[in-house]
Amino acid sequence: MLSLHTNAASLSTQNALGSTNKALTSSMTKLGTGYRVNSAMDDAAGLQIATRLNAQSRGMSVAQKNTQNGISMLQTGEGALNEVNNMVLRMKDLATEAANATSTTNDQTAMKAEFDALATEIDNIMTNTGFGGQALFAAGGTFTKAATFQIGASASETYAYDASADLTSLTTALAALKGGDISTGANAAITLADTASAAVGTLRSSFGAAANRLEHVYNNLGNMIQNTEASKGRIMDVDYASETANMTSKQMLMQASTAMLKQSSSMSQMVASLLQ
Repeated sequence: MLSLHTNAASLSTQNALGSTNKALTSSMTKLGTGYRVNSAMDDAAGLQIATRLNAQSRGMSVAQKNTQNGISMLQTGEGALNEVNNMVLRMKDLATEAANATSTTNDQTAMKAEFDALATEIDNIMTNTGFGGQALFAAGGTFTKAATFQIGASASETYAYDASADLTSLTTALAALKGGDISTGANAAITLADTASAAVGTLRSSFGAAANRLEHVYNNLGNMIQNTEASKGRIMDVDYASETANMTSKQMLMQASTAMLKQSSSMSQMVASLLQ
C-alpha cells in the first residue's frame, strides 16, 4: 500500500538498522577491550562464574606467596640451627680433648674459656634469630607454639605446624650443655653435647619436612592457578577471529540498511507522482 503517512519499508529498515548498529557497537567494544563480557548484560551467568574463578585465582596467588615466605622462615631457622650444631660439635671436641689425661690444668682452663664463649654465642643465636622482626626461638617466638600457614584461597585451607615440643627439648639440652664444666666434668660434657646435637638434628629435620610440604603446596597452587585462569579466560576473553568476522558482517549489514533506508524515501515520491 502506498501512503504518505506510513512508510512501512522505512520503519522496518530503521528497526533493522538500529539492531545492527547495537550489535556492531557491541562487537567493537569487545574487540577494543579484549573481553567478551564487558557488563553483566553480555553474559550474566558467565560473569558470575568468572567472578568466582577470579576470586579463587587471586586468593591462590597470595597463598603461593605465603608458602614461599613460610619456606624462607623455616630455612632461616634451619640455617641458625646448623650454626648452633657446628658450635655444639666444637664444644664436644673441646670436652673430648679436656677429658684426656694429657691435658694439663692450663690446657683445660683455655678450653673452658672457648667452651663457655661458644655456649654464650649459642644463647645469642637462640635469642636473636628472627624473621620479619619476629623472634623464632626466644620466649614467645614463632616456633614456641603452633604456627599456622594460610595455604589456600579459602579460610579452611591452612597448615598448622607445631615444633614447640622439639624446640623445648633442644632448649633444655642446650641449657644443660651450657652448665657443663669441662675442667671438672669433661666426660659428662661429651654426653651433654651428644644430646644437644641430637636435639638440634631432630628440630632441623622437622623444619626440612615442613619446608618440603610447603614446596609441594606451592607447586599444586601453581597448577590450580593455571587451570583456573584458563577457565576464566574462556568465559571472559573475546575470540578475535570470530568477533572480527562478526563485526565485518554487521558493518556490511549497516551499509545495506543505510542504502535501503535511502531507497525507502522514494516511496513518498511515488505517491506524489500519482497526484500529478
